[in-house]
Amino acid sequence: MAIHAFTTTGFSFHLPFPKCTTAYSRSAGDRARTLCCSSGDGDLSGLINVSSESEFGRRGGAQMAKSSDGKRSIQSSDGELRAKNSEIWQLFREAQRNILSLDKQRALAVEELNKAISEKKLLLERIEELEIEKQAMARKVASFVTGLSQALQRKGNLVEVILPKYGSMDLNEVQGIRETEVEYYSYYNGQLHGNKIWTGVICGIGVTFIQPLYYSSFFNREKAYGYSDDFERFMYFSRAALDYIVKSGKKPDVLHIHNWQTAIIGPLFWDIFVQQGLEGSRILFTCHDIHSQPLIQPEKLALCGLDPTKLHRPDRLQDNSNTHLANIMKGGIVYSNKVVIMSSTHSKGHIIHSSSHGLETTLNMHKDKLLVSPCGFESSSWDPEKDKILPENYSADDMKGKSVCKIALQQKLRLPENASIITVGCFLSDLSDVDKEDLIAIVKNGTRMAVQFIFMTTGKMKSGQKELESLQVKIESLQDENIRFINRHDETLSHLIFGGSNIILCQSLHDPILQVPLKAMRYGAAPIAITSNDNGFRHFPDHDYETTKLAMFINSTFGYLSFSQALDEINNNPSEWNHKVFDAMTKDFSWDAECCDIYLSAYTAIKSL
Repeated sequence: MAIHAFTTTGFSFHLPFPKCTTAYSRSAGDRARTLCCSSGDGDLSGLINVSSESEFGRRGGAQMAKSSDGKRSIQSSDGELRAKNSEIWQLFREAQRNILSLDKQRALAVEELNKAISEKKLLLERIEELEIEKQAMARKVASFVTGLSQALQRKGNLVEVILPKYGSMDLNEVQGIRETEVEYYSYYNGQLHGNKIWTGVICGIGVTFIQPLYYSSFFNREKAYGYSDDFERFMYFSRAALDYIVKSGKKPDVLHIHNWQTAIIGPLFWDIFVQQGLEGSRILFTCHDIHSQPLIQPEKLALCGLDPTKLHRPDRLQDNSNTHLANIMKGGIVYSNKVVIMSSTHSKGHIIHSSSHGLETTLNMHKDKLLVSPCGFESSSWDPEKDKILPENYSADDMKGKSVCKIALQQKLRLPENASIITVGCFLSDLSDVDKEDLIAIVKNGTRMAVQFIFMTTGKMKSGQKELESLQVKIESLQDENIRFINRHDETLSHLIFGGSNIILCQSLHDPILQVPLKAMRYGAAPIAITSNDNGFRHFPDHDYETTKLAMFINSTFGYLSFSQALDEINNNPSEWNHKVFDAMTKDFSWDAECCDIYLSAYTAIKSL
């Protein structure tokens, strides 16, 4: 069985003051057009004081003329001087009003500028968050495809993965990579375009890379996702992948597509390709992130040869809320034979009715083909029995090595050394999902009981460095010798934290990217969600019959416990606590276990359709 998986000012103003100049009248007959200042002897000594109208009245209002002794005298009429004085006052008051008005405008402009700067900063932070989320999702899908493909091949299936040839991809990990001699053509925007095809092997899995020639810029970029033309890029790839499969003569039993990026393969397959030699193939769609649902103008569907008028209908690709747009994720659900939604803690019913992000009607209509699966766990890399980083290995049957790991952890971080002290690890990846006050309350209550806390960031924080630094200051301000905050990721130390901790505080029990809860259980540490001691929401067991084994176990074993309840059980009911830890360590949540079994059952079901 061949299974093909497909897997972004300054402000200035001018004041309207009248121009005032000083000058001498050349003769007695010249009309005075300027304000003149005279000391009586022909010399200018300063500006006229215009603050008192009575002064002009006392001057007699005479016209300017030469007296018998040769000195100048004021000859202007009293009425003319009063008129000029009134005009000056009017101009002065108008200038004051203009100044006040301009001051108000300037204050408003500065306020608007500061607001714009703040909004720009928030926008840039949000863009950075989305970029990090997209890159994390890319790593998640890559890990999933590799882990699941290896598990399927170990159980006798033939798997081939088809990917775009990303410019940012490190091809050193691809064994035997080579370019095929044949140039394959695919349809896009009304024309056929050439593509180079590269083949190789990754982790024992056959992999094919598609490299567009004319649209070479589509995938020759710094990142895999996060661009304004992402839909066009992945529509091109989806059509090119199907054209390649048909023209190379491959006849896979299952075409396994992932997320919205290749969801368009569903409509393409049934409307165009099923009659081109793929009559025996079927479609399985995996949704890793149901929240990500790009909406497009229906006319864009014609770029890859689809008929927008045929597809833009409520029972097909028309978005349930924005009816003038097409929802590619919805198309993947409608046009697939089976749909698998990845979730570690939620049941099928919960996903349909509470976590569908606008797709409840669509998921409910297609619920018979909907499955829920947990992600697999890379147990070969995270195994306390074989972990070479740990100072001493241990297992569920022999836990002596865990005490050695705790002492080694305490020594490395210069914490008080005592194997009987309860040690709590916490890996922070996104503070936007953390109630900081709850976390501070947990630390305060724990330190009163001499609990040791070790915080470590997991790399670049999505919620921003400033927020992280603020949290670090608050935690370190407690000034307790049992607290350590490591504002960087250290892979070696992270293994030791899992090995030496009794509890791992988790931002969520559903963590498909970092898989902190699964690593905690594997290393004999209890995953406890970060909430306040007794008042926060708890992950009570979901008794929906279509709940995964992992969800049932983690919710019923640790999901109902608050941090204070976990401490109480460790101290007052150690036998029950040790039983939970033992059960968690002995459960198999690897790729070869439940995850692979669910997909094999899905493949078997759709092959018979």
